[in-house]
Parts: sequence; C-alpha cells; structure tokens
Amino acid sequence: MNDVQATAALIAAAAESLPDIDDPAFAHAFDRLGDARIVCLGEASHGTSEFYLARAAITQRLIERHGFTIVAVEADWPDAASIDRHVRHKPPAVLPEPAFSRFPTWMWRNEEVAGFVEWMRGFNAGREPDTRAGFYGLDLYNLGGSMRAVIDYLDRVDPEAAAVARERYGCLRPWQSEPADYGRVALVEGYARCEQAVVAQLKDMFAKVRESAGSDGDDFLDAAQNARLVANAEAYYRAMYYGAAESWNLRDTHMFETLDALLKAKGPDTKAVVWAHNSHLGDARHTAMGRERDELNLGQLCREYYGDAVRLVGFGTHCGTVAAATDWDGPMEVKPVNPSRPDSYEYLCHASGVARFLLDLRDEVNAQTIDALEEERLERFIGVIYRPKTERWNHYSEAVLPKQFDAWVWFDETQAVRPLPGPNSPGADDTYPFGL
Repeated sequence: MNDVQATAALIAAAAESLPDIDDPAFAHAFDRLGDARIVCLGEASHGTSEFYLARAAITQRLIERHGFTIVAVEADWPDAASIDRHVRHKPPAVLPEPAFSRFPTWMWRNEEVAGFVEWMRGFNAGREPDTRAGFYGLDLYNLGGSMRAVIDYLDRVDPEAAAVARERYGCLRPWQSEPADYGRVALVEGYARCEQAVVAQLKDMFAKVRESAGSDGDDFLDAAQNARLVANAEAYYRAMYYGAAESWNLRDTHMFETLDALLKAKGPDTKAVVWAHNSHLGDARHTAMGRERDELNLGQLCREYYGDAVRLVGFGTHCGTVAAATDWDGPMEVKPVNPSRPDSYEYLCHASGVARFLLDLRDEVNAQTIDALEEERLERFIGVIYRPKTERWNHYSEAVLPKQFDAWVWFDETQAVRPLPGPNSPGADDTYPFGL
C-alpha cells in the first residue's frame, strides 16, 4: 500500500458518511458546531449546488436548535440588506436595481439561495422582531449602493447632515459605476483624492451612535455600515494598484470588521454563521497565501479575535460541473470540473471511496488521520472564474488542511448551481485574478 492509499484508508476510517442533503438527518452531524459563537461554512467554488444546499441545511439546524441569528455572507452589504428586509418582514427598500444584479449574478441569484431565503422568512414569521434571524453582507464592492443608502438614511433623520454627505461623496460619485478607474487616477496623481471626505463622513456617522442607536438601531447600523463600506472601498480601489496582498488584506479585514460590528451590535449572546469561499475562511496562516504572499483572511482574523469560539468548516469536491465564467464580466457557463490532481487533498478524499462525508479535524477526535494529512499538499480553489486548461496554476495552491479548518465536508461529485433569471450588469473589479 502506497502513501496515497494509506492516507485515503485513514480518511475512510475517520469519515462520517452523510445522507442526502434533502434528508432531515443530513444536518444532525453538525450539532457539534452548536456551542460556537461563529461558525464559518466555506465552499471550494462559487458555483456548486451542493455547497449552497449543504450550508443552507446546516444553517437551518444552527438557527432552529442552537440559537444562531446572524447569517453573514460574502456579498455586498446593500444588496444583502434588501434580502434581510424580506426575511425579517420589514418594509422593502426602494432600489434602482434588483439585489445581486451585477456580475457574478449566479453567485447569490440562484435557486439554492432563494430556497434558503424563503425558509428564513418562514422561520421568522410570527416571531418577535428582536428574535428574528437576519441576512447580512460582508463585502465592499457596491460603492454606489452604499453611498446612496447613507444619504437616504440621513435624508430621513438629519437633512442637514445629508447635505454634508452629498458634498463629501461628490468626490466619488463620478467613479461609482467604475470605481477601479478612481484607483487608477488616484495612483497616477499620487494622492488619495477622496480619502479625507469619506473618512470624515464615517467619523460623523459613528459620532451619532449614542443618540441614534437607541431609537433606530437597525437603520443606524445599516447606514453606519454603508459609511464604513464607502471609506474602505475608497482605500481598496487605491490599494488594487499597489499589489494584490494589500488589497486582499483590506477586503478581508473589512469583512471581519463588519462581522465583528454585527456581533457587537446584536449583543454578547448573539451567534453568527458565515458563508464565504474556502480562501476567505480557511486560516490563511496555513496556506501559501499567508506564508508566501503575506495575505491574511477572514477565518484567520476570527480565530485571532474570538479564539475557541470559532469553527472553520471547508468544503471540497472531486469532479462534476460548476457555474463559472472564463473571464471577468463574461457570461456564466456550466463547465465540467476536472478530476482532482493526484497530489491534492481532493484526490485523497476521492480515493477514500466515501462519496459524501464529514471529517472532524480537531486533534482529539481523529489524531492519526490528522497526522497523515499534515503534510502540505495542493488544494483546489475555484471562484467565479474557472479555467480548467490551466487549472494547476490558476486554481491550486499549497495548504495544510487540518490547520486551515476544524472540519471538512466532502462531496465526490457535484453539480452547478441553478441561476435565477434576471439582470446582469457589469461587476466591480475584483483584485484576485480568479474571482474569490
């Protein structure tokens, strides 16, 4: 028996076989996560149906049985806010375009997410407002939507402050449709054209927290987070042209700060489930992104700040299909996923012969298997871009799986998400070359 076979046999022995996702018993194995304050559920691609369905089933269990009330996802705050209003039975916001109408629309506008959103709305029906589960975005791309949300809020509560915000945001408004152009101009001119104005607006918003939060806590939280997003997005688009690590770190730090702000705003007993890509949730200190590129990520920051109250769960697959584009802002395609490489963690899982499983990676549970997996191997990362012909260089990176995650969920063969019909506008530029 060679090393691959031996390690695959250890995985097979330690793996907990899972029933079909639509089986009510599927999520029972994840009750072990219920004592955490933050449960991060990853995905190996942004376009795989099983990852979304599994996260939905696990999250439903955590909400129903373990008191989780925050669902925080790798999506823009203003877009997610419109979904949050729907699931928490609040009046709908007036938006110039539907939520998640920009590339990549299939990432959140799909049947899998729609089913989960309607489940949340049903769960919340009849519950007291302060006990309802909410849906929140952690990301920072919708610059125009966030500026508009800040001004709309101030128009309602403080028209004079709204006039000041309009003046301050006026610097960024010419760039709101193509914010990456702002980064290029700011770099060429050698200074941050709009930094002082947007930071001043952010400070003013938070200076009002004591007088506003008591009377309109949710609305103020939404406006303050949008102000934070504008300030961080301004810095992000400048950072894009200094290097990938700086912009990546700013983005993931923003996502962590957003999650942290939600937990603090909702109270010390509040618990959150996070949905994001494995690259954001698997502790970056144990991957090439952290060791070689000086990149941090959301999962790492959660562990550093919240310690043992955090559980990081990765997801993987061997083959099947995925919804992805070939280039940024390109059309969505349903693409075949190459079988995993023989030198990857994915291949070891495939070789185990267990089609669908949960592997607990905590030392006290499966020590022998963990020891065998601690040799650094390749791990596959597919974002909204997938280029199978150059997959080794585009979509694999070195990692130490048992240190990245507390648990690993495996589906040997997977299928593409089912997109909903709707608008498809150009997306904001993403710094990472493969849309993670």
